[in-house]
Amino acid sequence: MSDEQNPAEPETAATGADVPPDHLAIDPRSKHFNGELLRRGIGIRFKGTVRSNVEEYCISEGWVRVQAGKTMDRHGRPLTIKLNGPVEAWFEDLGEDAPVARKD
Repeated sequence: MSDEQNPAEPETAATGADVPPDHLAIDPRSKHFNGELLRRGIGIRFKGTVRSNVEEYCISEGWVRVQAGKTMDRHGRPLTIKLNGPVEAWFEDLGEDAPVARKD
């Protein structure tokens, strides 16, 4: 299949591996939201621990955003806090030997 037929392929071909993007969010209002990639499942390891409650991450800047308890903002959306540290991400649909995106 050529790059013109699959718009997601140029990004993965440029990195040489099938790894998630540097910055991704689960909020549809965010410019970093990508539903197609999220459907594949993204695994996140933050400071050596696999996390399942990450709302947004950025590998190059080294942070994740997680929900702050059950607190809501004035619009009824969950409040989030930004935690700094090393972030690694991978596609869960590729299995146990999936290539991992990390800051080197």
